[in-house]
Amino acid sequence: MASAQGAPSPVPSGSAAPRCVNVQEAKTHLSALLARVAAGERIVLARHGKPIAQLVPLDPRPRRQLGFLQGCVDEAFFEPLSDEELERWG
Repeated sequence: MASAQGAPSPVPSGSAAPRCVNVQEAKTHLSALLARVAAGERIVLARHGKPIAQLVPLDPRPRRQLGFLQGCVDEAFFEPLSDEELERWG
């Protein structure tokens, strides 16, 4: 299904079934389809009406949490090293 402008028609939010798009339509409207996938939609690619692949959003990489060791470092960690320890470090 395409809109009047030829772009893929939107799938109503809350739709359980992924939208099925023919390969030729996907090639023509790849940027629009990728934008919809980035928004969380799953899209099935089909050749001659037979599903062959699926475009799905990637799981976002987990953000690193800074300060996760806060309060876990002993105060001795911040004390100057002895001359003997400094020698070993070269």
